[in-house]
Parts: sequence; structure tokens; C-alpha cells
Amino acid sequence: MIVCGISALSHDAAFSIVDSQSREILFASHSERFSRKKNDPELDPESVRIIKSYAPTLISWYERPFKKKTRQLFAGQLAEALSLGDLPARYLQKIGLGDIPLVYQDHHRSHAAAGYFTSPFDEACVVVIDAIGEWDTLSIWRADQLELTKVYSSQYPSSLGLLYSAFTERVGLKPNEEEFILMGMAAHGEPVHAQTIAGDFLEERDGVPHVKQNCHLGLGNYLSAADAFDLAASIQEVLAGCVRSVLEKARLLVPSDNLVYMGGVALNCAANAPAYRLFKNAWIMPNPGDAGSSLGAAALATNQKLKWENPYLGYEIAGSYPVEPVLAELQRSGICGVASGRAEFGPRALGNRSLLADPRGTRTKSQVNQIKKREPFRPLAPAILVEHAEQYFELPANASELPYMQLTVRCKDPENFPAIVHADGTARVQTVSWDDNPGFHELLTAFHETTGCPMLLNTSLNIKGQPLVNTRADAEEFTQNYGVTCW
Repeated sequence: MIVCGISALSHDAAFSIVDSQSREILFASHSERFSRKKNDPELDPESVRIIKSYAPTLISWYERPFKKKTRQLFAGQLAEALSLGDLPARYLQKIGLGDIPLVYQDHHRSHAAAGYFTSPFDEACVVVIDAIGEWDTLSIWRADQLELTKVYSSQYPSSLGLLYSAFTERVGLKPNEEEFILMGMAAHGEPVHAQTIAGDFLEERDGVPHVKQNCHLGLGNYLSAADAFDLAASIQEVLAGCVRSVLEKARLLVPSDNLVYMGGVALNCAANAPAYRLFKNAWIMPNPGDAGSSLGAAALATNQKLKWENPYLGYEIAGSYPVEPVLAELQRSGICGVASGRAEFGPRALGNRSLLADPRGTRTKSQVNQIKKREPFRPLAPAILVEHAEQYFELPANASELPYMQLTVRCKDPENFPAIVHADGTARVQTVSWDDNPGFHELLTAFHETTGCPMLLNTSLNIKGQPLVNTRADAEEFTQNYGVTCW
């Protein structure tokens, strides 16, 4: 049986194709990569064509639409609650997928499954924190021998994800899209409002922080005189404390050494340290948000552990990894784009759709941010050969490899690598092994042998507000428009 998992009609539509017999993930991608519309909520025609090319025998939808409508009705979203045009069955019929049998999954169970069924664990404690599912906003699960049992949950309107998104809007950013910018702002401010925010918005129930105000419609002009960077630092500190409390509670409810952590809040790498401190082993699938739930929905339909090898599951640009031309361009100009192999499934470039640069230059960070039209305070990440990572970064004792940029760690030598160190001395490190990505590892090895530096600045090959480069034509357009050579 070929199963197609789909998450769509909310934000960042995605699809995943799984072979239930071999347990292989055949294809997984965000729709935006083909439509070129950032966070496209619908499946574009090329995505539909790819789905049809695999001839799926079942579509597994990542949430339950009628259950979701009851929450929308409760929230006063009458237009959404009463609309029939966004029902998955009608939508799939409209785009040409209506003749394929359709099943529905619970939103948080899809998150949990995307993590557990790709993890290396037979048993685990699974935690999901996001903005909102149908009703759940936080859930804790016991995973054992392919069974997911929910042991705790909190529901709308209490939502840590919505609280963080509300502060994203409060500082002038786009909620449900630019939370990562708020996270980057935090290092440039002071958490002087953290206690006030916690007192105004949080209360403890059963040892778990709950949001006591409905933040779905924003905060208005809350703390109107506060500096935006101080607000960012404050809400980041509050969120980090809440994540720690939730994970502590989860460890008590499900006493396992293994943690699977999922949901959009899991993308907040600056708050993820407790996942590695409280558990012996931690797994955060590199696409923990709603787009990744397309893979979770497919996994639930097969009820099997999937063969997870790496996150390179999307559109393929054929050819060998361009080690020599990229190395030459880095030596010539210091900055080069790579579009090679299969695209990453998830929001972060991990070597196949990357903008690379020498991390040692004092002007490199500003140059890259200018090219990408990003705010100058935004941090940039390092990709480092795994065998050298502990020499340059303070990695957790139980995580010598961090291949998916899921945690910020302190750099031991920030003066020599100014392009990849944030204002607080940390970096969102990506360790690279031969098993993760042979071509990228070969490039880093060649750069190390040539320069003595075992790392490169690695950021996504895109412009702010645009999807990552997907095809060779996208890469050529990037070169033409922004003057960066892409191989």
C-alpha cells in the first residue's frame, strides 16, 4: 500500500509518500517549494502531479475537520466554522485527488507519530507543544511497541504556542511565520518583563504551566512602552521556563530515558536545552511543525516504524555534489550557493539548498544578511564536521551529534568565528557526518584541509519571505537576481 499523508488548508501545506510494505519514505515536501508562495496553505498543481505519480491507495489527513470546526465555533470564528469549502474531502475532489480513499487522524497524534515513528526508539515519552490542533495545544504521550497513548493534554484557549505568536505580532512581526525572528531578537534584549508576563498570562495546574488568557486575537498594545527587543527576551525566557516545566512533568508521567519532542514550539531551538538535560536520549524530527505532520499522518495509516535515513526527501537536482566548484568560489568570493541532490524536508537548509560562507570574516554576517534581505541582528548558523564539533562548541553530554540545527549551544572560540556566533555567544550548530550527507561532508573536509577551518556558515538558500530554492531553475534565478553563484 502506498499512503499519502497530507497537511493543508491551514498554513505551510505539505505531503509525504510512504510505502507501507518497505516502510520507506519515498517523497516528502512542502507545497511552497513548488508554488513559490511562502507558507502556501494549499497543494499546488506540481505537488498534486507528484502525488498522483506514486499512485497512492490511501490519503491520510493530518487532523479531524469537524472536530476542528467545533473549536472554531467556540472561538467565535463563525465564517471558518460554517464554511464547507475547506472540508478535506471537497478540497481533494477539487484538486483531482477525490477518487482516493481518505482517512482522518487527530492533529496532535499526527505530530506525535511524525516524531515517534521516525525515531530510533521502541519506547519513549512523547511531548507535543504547538499553537493549536483541533482543541489540544499541549499533549504528553506514552509510546511503546507502536502504540501511542495520550496521558495528559491541555486545550484551547490555553496555548504556549499562541502566547509566543501573540508576542510575535506585538513586536511588529507576522504571527505564525516570523516567530524565529522573535527568537533571534531575544539575544539583543534583556528579560526585564519576564516576571510581569508570567504573572499576567500564566498559572500552574497539575505542575504544568497554563495560559490563563486567550491570546488568539493578539495582545493589543500590551506593555506599550516596552522596548521590542526586551519584550522578545522576556517572552523567550518565559517560554523556555514553560518548556522545561512541561518536560519535567512529562518525565514524571512517562518515566523513560527517551524523549520525542514535536510541535511548532519544538522549532524554538533556544528553548530546547531541557530536552537534552532531562532525558538520556532526545529526538526532534527535523520538521516538527504542521508540515511534518503529513509524515505523521502517513505513519499512523501504516502503523509501522518508518525507515528514517535522513531529511533529504524532496525534489532531486541530479548530479554529484559540487565540491570542487563550491570550494573554488568560497576561496574566490567567500560566499556560494549549493542546490544539489534531494531537497530537505523541513524549514532548515542542511547542505543541499544552502547559502554557504566562510565563518571567519568580520563582514560575512552583514554581507549574507544583506543578500538575503534579512534584519542585521539575525543570527546565522554553522555547519561543522562532526569529528571537530566538541572542539569548538559546548555540546550536551548526551548529544555529540546535532545534525538538524535543533539546539543552540555556546561557541568556545567566538572571536575567530564572528559570522556564526549570536549576540549571546551561542550558535545553532549543525554537525555533519558522512552518513548524514556524504557530499556536504566532503565539501567541509576539503574546506578544512585547505583553510584549517572545519566549518562553514550555513543558511537557507532563499530571500526573506520566499521559499527555499527547489529546482535548478530556481537556483539560476537566484544567481541572476542576487549575484550569488549557485552550484
